Amino acid sequence: MNGFGRIGRNVLRAVYESGKHQQIKVVAVNELAQPEAMAHLLQYDTSHGRFGKKISHDQEHLNVHHESGEYDAIRILHLSEIELLPWRDLEVDIVLDCTGVYGS
Repeated sequence: MNGFGRIGRNVLRAVYESGKHQQIKVVAVNELAQPEAMAHLLQYDTSHGRFGKKISHDQEHLNVHHESGEYDAIRILHLSEIELLPWRDLEVDIVLDCTGVYGS
């Protein structure tokens, strides 16, 4: 996923809230914001309310925790030049551009 503003966060929420996170695996998010801000804004959305999963983070991952104690680690990238993003290395099948910048 490229961009983790309102659209990107809501796409991620939709994947988990619909129960599709086993079929649709979010591998990485490219976002210039710091991981702390990303985790906080995902956990506490002012429009949609609190996210139903616990979120933690380190400098390279957003972690979405499940009731089982397991979690999904989503790689955080911070690249402004999209042609440098390592989607192939991360074995990404589909990239969602959620920035609104690359509309054509």
